[in-house]
Amino acid sequence: MLFYETNNELDLDIGNRHIVIQRRYEALGAINDLLIAIWFLIGSFFFLNDSLVQSGTWLFIVGSAQLIIKPLIKLTSLVHVAQVYNKQCQEEAQPSI
Repeated sequence: MLFYETNNELDLDIGNRHIVIQRRYEALGAINDLLIAIWFLIGSFFFLNDSLVQSGTWLFIVGSAQLIIKPLIKLTSLVHVAQVYNKQCQEEAQPSI
């Protein structure tokens, strides 16, 4: 395990597992961001037609709800990486027979 210090932040390298976990959560976040943009864009077009205003409003509500998901994805990623780190530390602390 290597420690890197940049800009007064401590970064812990736990190998390939960290990279795989990080990429999966980044992909999930990117998909979420894309869906948010789609809902808001379609909702905006719906507001141009009076008969679609209610549907457009619902799309804005869905997009807004997905904005709540964004930090949850980040927090889940951080917790997952911490669990992998703790597991690796426990494995290294166990004496080998």
